[in-house]
Amino acid sequence: MAEAQPASLYAPSALVFSVAKGDDANSTVVRATTLSCAPSAQGTHPDPEAACEALKSTDGTFDRLLAAPDPNRACPMHYDPVTVTADGVWQGSRVSWKHTFGNSCSMAATLNGNAVFAF
Repeated sequence: MAEAQPASLYAPSALVFSVAKGDDANSTVVRATTLSCAPSAQGTHPDPEAACEALKSTDGTFDRLLAAPDPNRACPMHYDPVTVTADGVWQGSRVSWKHTFGNSCSMAATLNGNAVFAF
């Protein structure tokens, strides 16, 4: 009998990222992209190499994508929620992550140009 062999030397990393208006499961997705980081950076993401590098720097803790809001950026205090998500597999482990911001300005200030959500 033949032994099962892995299809690749790399643990799979394939994710779908989305940005949605709202803060619950019925939110309307306004944009989404795909990203695969192993064995090479690819997908529909506009800059897969930069996004994969940013993800690698999190060590699998996606909350590390969030930075302290830019203190030089003033955002309105109105509530118009925006939710970002990451779903799929990261380095062989199932991932389902989401974070809701009070509005799109606070999202931009907190993500602070992070390549993962620059799509």
